[in-house]
Amino acid sequence: MNEDISYKEALNELNSIVARIESDEIDMDELSEIVKRALFLVNICKSKLKKTEDELQSIFNEINS
Repeated sequence: MNEDISYKEALNELNSIVARIESDEIDMDELSEIVKRALFLVNICKSKLKKTEDELQSIFNEINS
């Protein structure tokens, strides 16, 4: 699962997955795959947030130098 997906797309898909789980639309046969996909999307979001945080910190450090 090496997709080039934006933070917004990943977050929207995660919200969709949560809604499906909450509404009992997912049967047991697909639950494992859905949870794996959700974990993949969460990791994408975390990675993009960390990258943005690091970039902002670098900018702030440059401003304060």
